[in-house]
This record gives sequence, structure tokens and C-alpha cells, in this order.
Amino acid sequence: MSAKIAAPGLFDAEIMKRASIDAFVKLDPRKLARNPVIFVTEVVSAVVTCFFIRDLLAHNGAAFFSGQIAAWLWFTVLFANFAEAVAEGRGKAQADTLRKTRSDTHAKRLIDPTGASGMKGVYQGVSALELKVGDVVLVEAGDLIPGDGEVVEGCASVNESAITGESAPVIREAGGDRSAVTGGTTVLSDWIRVKITAAPGSTFIDRMIALVEGAQRQKTPNELALSILLAGLTIVFLIVCVTLWPLALYSGTTLSITVLIALLVCLIPTTIGGLLSAIGIAGMDRLIRFNVIATSGRAVEAAGDVDTLLLDKTGTVTFGNRMADEFTPVGGVTEQALAEAVLLASLADETPEGRSIVSLARRTYDVAAPAFGSEVTIVPFSAHTRVSGVDLPGRSLRKGAVDAIVGEASSVPVDFERAVERISRAGGTPLAVAENGRLLGVIHLKDIIKPDIKARFAALRAMGIKTVMVTGDNPVTAAAIAGEAGVDDFIAQAKPEDKLAYIRKEQQGGRLIAMCGDGTNDAPALAQADVGVAMQTGTQAAREAGNMVDLDSDPTKLIEIVRIGKQLLMTRGSLTTFSIANDVAKYFAIIPALFVVAYPELDALNVMKLASPQSAILSAVIFNALIIVALIPLALKGVEYRPVGAAALLRRNLLIYGLGGLVIPFIGIKAIDLIISALHLA
Repeated sequence: MSAKIAAPGLFDAEIMKRASIDAFVKLDPRKLARNPVIFVTEVVSAVVTCFFIRDLLAHNGAAFFSGQIAAWLWFTVLFANFAEAVAEGRGKAQADTLRKTRSDTHAKRLIDPTGASGMKGVYQGVSALELKVGDVVLVEAGDLIPGDGEVVEGCASVNESAITGESAPVIREAGGDRSAVTGGTTVLSDWIRVKITAAPGSTFIDRMIALVEGAQRQKTPNELALSILLAGLTIVFLIVCVTLWPLALYSGTTLSITVLIALLVCLIPTTIGGLLSAIGIAGMDRLIRFNVIATSGRAVEAAGDVDTLLLDKTGTVTFGNRMADEFTPVGGVTEQALAEAVLLASLADETPEGRSIVSLARRTYDVAAPAFGSEVTIVPFSAHTRVSGVDLPGRSLRKGAVDAIVGEASSVPVDFERAVERISRAGGTPLAVAENGRLLGVIHLKDIIKPDIKARFAALRAMGIKTVMVTGDNPVTAAAIAGEAGVDDFIAQAKPEDKLAYIRKEQQGGRLIAMCGDGTNDAPALAQADVGVAMQTGTQAAREAGNMVDLDSDPTKLIEIVRIGKQLLMTRGSLTTFSIANDVAKYFAIIPALFVVAYPELDALNVMKLASPQSAILSAVIFNALIIVALIPLALKGVEYRPVGAAALLRRNLLIYGLGGLVIPFIGIKAIDLIISALHLA
């Protein structure tokens, strides 16, 4: 599969150009107020700029120093904005790709359902923008579906590559869990009537565009908590720097406002403050690259801590439509005779199962349907009778549910009972076939497991996630499917309220639950789960209830979702550790520079042997700005996740980002000091 929502490169030229402009637009204090650390940095940058202008006009020798400090402070603010703009720009580029799927589509709106046209109704050509919720439209082969809706009549093959990137068409039909269609997709064959369920501007594609652009991204609880921590640290260091001024006067040292501001900016957590938004946006961006649309940042974070996954069986673990797998004759009937009877009895069955039975009879037994005359009576399949068939002169053929057919049979052969039991134990669905009340054999309908799903569930197990399959099947059938799929547990004969009760019970025990589903009956569970992943092929109700939509309809996509969730948390934690550890080196650089005149003994703390107080302060400010630039790729790409224990992750985090945050600033500040001294900039 080639993802339609293409992920641009990390440093795409167009994104860089757009982000460079947006970095200046984001200087608007009303926009920066959402980020208290960078907002404070902008305010003090403006103050230092005012001092620079004053010194410059007064021909004060300090103008050169204050001008450099002001320039690097603005550089810090701009690159913090740039990091966020790059992350947002990647989403905007993906949104532009989605917009190309929209056009001024024309629709055939039903205006008279009793008309005399070929589709039993009269239709009016209108623009898709004129459609309202509740309108019914006709979509024929070659037409674009004009809006999100539910199929109310007909069956068609639909190309959804504009949404999913998958070229293989899917079947959409009235009733069941395959009735939802998305505006902008194309009908390839046949026709369908679609009832519009979303007004223009509120369609699935419109919501996707808003989400990938980040327009509706809300801060997650973890992100809010970290923002509060950073704001608290900013206030603490602001108080510290303000109180240093009178303390310095008491000790006989005069500190300039520019120097105090430089100290403040170096001490507050500008590194993580400048990258926090970019980390959150990039986490959702990484999901999009795996063809998953997250409608909630909270869900992305929760995915990192999920320990139980519930999966609806039909359409999630399995393909959903049961397919004919074999014919088993009984009572001395030959396979060829049974295949001929099955074909005749299934010609009026337009369900997916009925079509698969006809296909198997024709493909495997080379049976052809005869030409029927007026003396033949077709008995169409009915959900009420659960039987279909045909009445020929002297022959009455019936095919359907075992209990419905057996109830009309004259006798039940032992081999028939054995065949039914064998198919049921294998997880299949047996259908009986009879002629004039005599049982001829059994059809094995099999719910096909999605390929490679067992290995994927094993990978989830290795990540510490328990998989539970939920199905309405009987326990015997459920056990067979669960064994074949490789899930850890299953819940059989489950009703929607049973799924909901299970999730609530597990959540009360402190577990974080993920739910994958595609049907309307899964909607309550998807809404209750901490991470609700709805399949794109599912119903509108399921897609709206979940907080993620998997465009590939792959239930094991949770592996990627969990990895991205853990990666988001690890990236945020790692860079926070690095940012706070950075301050240690800055203490050794700036504090001696501030008070070495009054207290010569503090020169012992100048372990980096920086050239001068001015050079020390300028070096710390420059390093503080450049480290944000250096960490932008890591914030966007994310810290690599490895499936190891929490203790091992903590040790690795402290070793790399804690120790690295201590050592790198010493090296960086000293290197910058050497350059400044060589160029005589301070």
C-alpha cells in the first residue's frame, strides 16, 4: 500500500519556507501567550532591544554587548516558533493533499421516489454543496460520492484510495456494517442510493483536514501538566533574578538589566518550552504517516500506556463476510449433485454469503445455472425465514440455516449431524441443503481471518498488551476463531452492553483499554475506551465514537499506535530531562561572571575558564539559542522506542539525556567562548 496522505520529508523545502514566515507571524504576543516560557523570553527580548537602542543613541560602549544579547534572544524566540511552525507545516502539507480530493462534485438528488426512471425514481442534478443532511442521492459507476452518508439501497464497488491510499476497491451495500461511504470516493461498478449524513464542511475529509492542520489539536493532560511545571519554573527564576539585583547592590556589585535578563533566559527551561508544541504536533503527524487519524491528543498519549486491547471479531479480526469454503454431501449424495442443488438454491440469495456459495459452485465444480422457464418459482432469501431456494417441476430445493431446514426435513442422517458439529467446532457456520424435504448436505461458511494477524498479536503480547476478542458467536465458534487468530482471551455471545461493562470493569482496576471496532454496535465501547480505534470500513457511528480512525482497517495497527504513543512520552520526557540538566553548566558560566568582582573567590567556579564575564554571559545565551535549533530534528522525529522495561528506559534516559544535558553545555559554551574571544566579540 502506498499511503495517500503522503508524509513530507523532515526538511522539505516548501515546509521550511512556510515555517520561516510563520515563525515571524507567531511573534504576535496573543499567540505566544499559550507558551509562557517563550512569551517571557519575547517580553525580555523586547526590553533588551530597548536598552540597545538607548545605548546606541547615547553612544554608550555597552551598546555592542546589549545588541548581541538582544539578537540572540530574538533568535531563541524565532527558532522556538520555527520548531512549532515546521511541525504544523507538515500537517498543512498533508491537508493540501487531502484538499485535492475535494472538488465541486455534482450529485443526483432524489426528488420523486415513485417516478418512472430506471432506478425507480426521479433525480435532479445539483452541486454537492447544495446537499443537506437527509437528502438521498444516486451514485452510479464512475461517479464521485458527493458527501458522507449511508447506503440505503443497492450494492457497489467503491474506490477509497483518495482516503486510504489502498487501490483495492471495497464493497459498500445497504444494511450491516459496510454501509458507510465517504465523500470524494468513487463508485467503480453498479449503483447505490446514499442518504447524506454530514453537511458540506462537516464531512470526514473536512474533519481530517482540520485535524492534520492542527487547528483542533488540544493540549493533552500530560502536556498541560508539563506546561504548568515550566510556567512554575519560569516564575521561580523570574523571582530569583529580580531579587539578585538588590542583593548585588548590597554586596557592592552593580548588575545591568541586560545581564539579569540574560541570566533569566538561560535559567528558565527555554529548550523544552520551545520544543513542547512541536513534540505534540509531531506525535500526531507520525500517526498520520501510518494512515491513522487521531481526533484526540489525549488518545495518542494514552496509547503509550495501553495494556489491554479489545477487538470486535467481525470485520476487525476477520474480513467480516463469511465465505463458502466447502460442500459436504450426506446420505450417499455425490459432491457434484450437491453443488448443482446448492447453485440452484442460492441464485436468489443476494447476500455476500450467497454470492460466495454460487462462486464456489461455479469455480470448483464447474456448475452452470440452467435457463429457467415460466414454470420455475424463485424463493428469495429472507432474514425472517433464513432460507432461499427454487421450486422446479417435481423439485423443491432449499438452502439456509440448519434449524430452519432441519425443521422441514423428513429425517436427519448421522453424517449430517457429524458434519454440522465438525464445522461448528472449527469456528465455521453450517448451512443445510435439502431437496423435497431430504437433506443433501452441508455448506461450510468460514469467517476468514485477516492475513498475518497471528504474528501481529504475538508482537502485541511481547509489548505487554493483552488481546481480547469480542464476538456474538457461541463459545465453541468463538474459541476456534480465537485459537486461529492467536488472541489471549475472548468474550462470546457478547452484546454491546457486555463490551461496555468489560471496559468499565477493567478501567476501574486501573487499566488503560484500547478498543478496535467497526460496527454501530461497537460505538458505545469505542466511546468508553481510553483509545477507541474505528475502522475506516466501518459505520459512521463507529467512526464518530472512536478517537482514532484507521484508514487501512487493520486492527493490529495498534502496534504502531502504541509505539508512537510511547515515543511521544519518551521524547517529551527525554528533552525535559536534557533541558533541566542544561542549567547546571549555565550556573558555572554566569554566576561567577556576575559576582567575581565582589567575590573573587567565585572564580574557582569558573571551571570552564571562560575569557571574561561578558564572554561567559554571551556564550551561555548563544548556546541557549543554538541548542533549540539542534534539537528540532529530534523533536520532530521522536526518540526511538525500544520494547524494554520501565527501569531500563529510565536508566537509558538518565544516561543519555541527563548526563548528556550536563556535559554538552560545558563543551558547547566553552567552544562558543573560544570563538567569541578569537573574534573579539566581547
